[in-house]
Amino acid sequence: MAQQNLSARQSALVGVTLFSMFFGAGNLILPPLLGFQAGEATVPAALGFLVAAIGLPVLGIVVVALAGTVRDLAARVHPLFARIFVAAVYLAIGPCLAIPRTSSTAFEMLAPLLPAHIPIETASIVFSVAFFAVAYVLAMHPGRLTNLLGRITGPALIALIVAVTGAALLSPVPEVGPAVVPYTDGAAVQGFLVGYQTMDLLASLTFGLVIATNIREMGVTDPGGLTREISRAGVVAGVLMALIYCGLAFVGVGARTIAPDATNGAAILTASATAHFGTVGTVVVAAIFLLACLNVCTGLISCCGTYFADELPRVSYRACAVAFAVFSCVLSNFGLDTILAFSVPLLGAMYPVAIVLVLMGLAHGLSDRYRLMWPSVVAVTAVVSVSDALRAAFAPTLWLPIDALPLAGLDLAWVVPALCAALISYLVSRSLNARAAA
Repeated sequence: MAQQNLSARQSALVGVTLFSMFFGAGNLILPPLLGFQAGEATVPAALGFLVAAIGLPVLGIVVVALAGTVRDLAARVHPLFARIFVAAVYLAIGPCLAIPRTSSTAFEMLAPLLPAHIPIETASIVFSVAFFAVAYVLAMHPGRLTNLLGRITGPALIALIVAVTGAALLSPVPEVGPAVVPYTDGAAVQGFLVGYQTMDLLASLTFGLVIATNIREMGVTDPGGLTREISRAGVVAGVLMALIYCGLAFVGVGARTIAPDATNGAAILTASATAHFGTVGTVVVAAIFLLACLNVCTGLISCCGTYFADELPRVSYRACAVAFAVFSCVLSNFGLDTILAFSVPLLGAMYPVAIVLVLMGLAHGLSDRYRLMWPSVVAVTAVVSVSDALRAAFAPTLWLPIDALPLAGLDLAWVVPALCAALISYLVSRSLNARAAA
């Protein structure tokens, strides 16, 4: 008889594994900036952030595990859409955003330690070339050093977070300033939108199969038991991330007096660690971020290289890895602020589609029964979100018809059209089913 449940220790182990898969450099730099900018509105902003950065990824894990793979989920829309969307997901969590961000984040933490006479631009180029050269070499032999780095950097990173947040919590309560843009209006919604930048929902669409496979190998093969254990793992990972996010947001709230001119979370964390622990704090932060970012970069180059080598049989894994490393090296030299700014429109285009896929996957009984819902809802959502993203990237002041839609002022113009498409396709499908039955 198949095992129905994992032991408490096994459930905790899977939860920590899921946490480790999600938590990277991006998860560290966004909450401090949120607290720094939100000020008095940090609580609602953080709640919105937690929904997007924890709630949606956990649901994504569950949905993909039930569907089989992300391609199986997206194929319910159309096989061609599945190929395009999955490739876009890998490009987003790979060379277009996440991989360059690892180098830029690591350099941001290292920059305060450089001698004053060294030009920052030159140092950035030299650092990124060396960083990606090492990452490429490790990606050619991922089994040798990646596990070792993971064992070291994981606990060390948690220890650093505890030290920095603990020092902030034990310090005198800072004077909380007013919220600044973009949190001056609709802080909870803005926090939700900032949660897009963790990219964890997109990552969860590739993680679901891995977590489900691990649980099956532990003996749980029953679909109900599998869903239950994935949900438990999500709760464990979610609680850990929520505690860390809240702590880091508090660090950001108190950093206005320490680093009033900071423009990203890496600078805020560096300033906070330096203020509480001196130069030693700066060195430790830089070293741990360097190792953590290198580990993540290696894993992403390996993951994306493997996927595209399978998709493009004439292109070898080595060639894909070289291409991703070189492209990411070039992109990383535009700086962390530029990469984060570029990520907003790109993720604004992809996230609504991913959210719709996950929500429809949760309601797959209804969505599968009325098959028109899958292509119609996703198509309408994609048209609105991609139009808005293109406008944000190339013509921010341009008026579009979607600006007249409800919730457009909150950057959620896609919500009502998606609901209308779901309702219309439901009614049309019912009518067609009734005619076929007659």
